[in-house]
Amino acid sequence: MIKKAIIPAAGFGTRSLPITKAIPKEMFPINNRPSIQYVVEEAVSAGIEQLLIIVSRSKNLIVDYFDHSLELEMFLQKANKSSLMEKVKIPDIQIFYTRQPFAKGLGDAVRLGKDFVGDDPFAVLLPDDLIIGKGIKDLIDVYDETHSHVIGLTEVETERLQNYGVIQGTLVRDGLYDLTNIIEKPKQNAPSNLAVIGRYLFTPEIMAALDKVAPDRSGEIQLTDGIKRVMDKDKCYGKIISGQRFDIGSEADYIAMQMMIFNQKNKS
Repeated sequence: MIKKAIIPAAGFGTRSLPITKAIPKEMFPINNRPSIQYVVEEAVSAGIEQLLIIVSRSKNLIVDYFDHSLELEMFLQKANKSSLMEKVKIPDIQIFYTRQPFAKGLGDAVRLGKDFVGDDPFAVLLPDDLIIGKGIKDLIDVYDETHSHVIGLTEVETERLQNYGVIQGTLVRDGLYDLTNIIEKPKQNAPSNLAVIGRYLFTPEIMAALDKVAPDRSGEIQLTDGIKRVMDKDKCYGKIISGQRFDIGSEADYIAMQMMIFNQKNKS
C-alpha cells in the first residue's frame, strides 16, 4: 500500500503573476477552499497517511492553513457558531513540511523528500493540477499490480503537445502503457497524444536517479530527466487518469473549475 506522498508547492507561480507576488497559487480559492485542499483530500481519499509539502519562505500561508486557529475556534464556540467548526476542520492526515531554499526545479523539490520516503514507494501530486475523479488512486491501483513506477497521463490536442512532456510506449491494455521514453515539450513530431500530468508514483530508486541528474541550462534539476534514468533499468508505466483535470495555472481552467463546483453545489 502507498502511504506517503509529496506535494511540491515551492514554485513562484509565474504563470499567475501579479497575484502570486502576494498569494501562493496553491491558496487560490475555489468554493471557499484553497486549491491545495482539493489535492490533499485526493490523497486522503486514496489512502495516503503521511504528506510532505515542499514550501518556500513565501508560502507560510499554506502551513498556517493546515493548522489549528485557536482564536477562531474559541470565537466560534463563544459566539454559538459551533456549526461552523466543521468548515475549519483539519484534514485527517499527518502533514510535514520542508523548505526548498532555491528554485532549482521540480526534480530538486522531490529529492528533498528522500529522508521522508526512506525505503517506501510514494506518490507525488502537483498542486497545479486539480482532478475531479480518482486521481492518484488510479496510479496506486496500477502500482499494487505491477510494483513499478507509474506516471499519470492525459490526452492532449496536437497543437498543445508542445507544452507538455509526451510519452512514447506500448499499449498494455485500455488506458495503460509500458513506457520507453518521455519527450519534453516536442516542437514537432510528438510520439503520441498522451501528455504527462502532475500525478506520479515512484519507488525509492527515483531518488538515486535524481541525485545523478545534471542541472539544465537554467540550473534546474528536471524530474523528467530522473524518470528517464529509472526507465533505463526499471519498468515504468503510464496510466490515463480518469476524471476531469484542471490546470489552475491556466485562467480558463481555473474559472471552469470554479463554475463546475458552483453548479454542482447548486444542484445538491
